[in-house]
Amino acid sequence: MRLARDLRAIAAGDLPSGQLRLGATATAMTGLIPQITAALSERFRQIDYFLQPGSSVNLYHAVLSGELDAALIIEPQFPIPKAFGWSTIRREPLVLLAPAELEIHDFHLALTQQPFIRYDRNQWGGQIVDRYLRRHAISVREWAELDALDAIAALVDRGLGVALVPDWAPPWPEGLRLQKHRMEDGELRNMGVLWANSGPRIAAIRAFVEACEGISKT
Repeated sequence: MRLARDLRAIAAGDLPSGQLRLGATATAMTGLIPQITAALSERFRQIDYFLQPGSSVNLYHAVLSGELDAALIIEPQFPIPKAFGWSTIRREPLVLLAPAELEIHDFHLALTQQPFIRYDRNQWGGQIVDRYLRRHAISVREWAELDALDAIAALVDRGLGVALVPDWAPPWPEGLRLQKHRMEDGELRNMGVLWANSGPRIAAIRAFVEACEGISKT
């Protein structure tokens, strides 16, 4: 079936068509993919989609191996092979999440004194958080380490601690009552699109990249 779709895409020539095999992180799947695919579908109804969620590292390797055509992931901290393209579409600062009732006078002191809910260090975004803590020599009292940002926000909302996370694309969980403070000296988490520069679906891939870059300008 995949070969048949590839043949249709080749027959279409420069017209974007065929099945796009796309990956996206959890926050990109809810906050970016619906807007991007809706905009793309308005222009090119000949494209259909396969969507795969996953971590940035797993999706990165899926694109490089040819399992996926493109993916919305966190920018890796190492060079991307020349056979693949990269475009940053969203820059997300680190933010301190704290319960609404907590009185905060110093962000670093709050991170030290309050129970800390850590963003998983196996995630590229979690490694950005870890580098910030290390750079400022902040010792935290962590009691949980999670890879789901919405779950971290929900725990903070219930008064179970503070967290340091990237300010990810909405929607956030509804009904949250929490403080969100930007860490002005924090490293940005760059969300972007990684894609293969060649293949039978290159016209559809380029159209997808253009749609991604289009939302970064809105």
